[in-house]
Amino acid sequence: MVMTINREYKRVLRHTRIRKKVTGTPDQPRLSVHRSHKNFYAQVIDDTTGKVLLSMSTLAKNLRPKIKDGGNVQAAEMLGEIFAQELKKKGVQKVCFDRGGYLYHGRVKAFADSARKGGMEF
Repeated sequence: MVMTINREYKRVLRHTRIRKKVTGTPDQPRLSVHRSHKNFYAQVIDDTTGKVLLSMSTLAKNLRPKIKDGGNVQAAEMLGEIFAQELKKKGVQKVCFDRGGYLYHGRVKAFADSARKGGMEF
């Protein structure tokens, strides 16, 4: 129990360190990701106004029937592709990636790579 609290606390500390350097502007908003044990979440934020431009997760209605489990690499890849398509519809192509204190590995890397394949630049 204590170990999981310490891990999450360390991740939050890493995330605050990252957030000192990574900010979203209207031209290049911030793409923030969060992963839980069962799902994966992503949102694009303009930090100057504090507005969320787009938010999606593996719980989305158009994604849920296609995946069996929301907490694996395949689900993160599919979310990245759909997320990139939705963001293109909003007119945003260039973002700055905020990995949320997680290692750039596994689901985070799979999401980022599939989002790049979908046409996003970061």
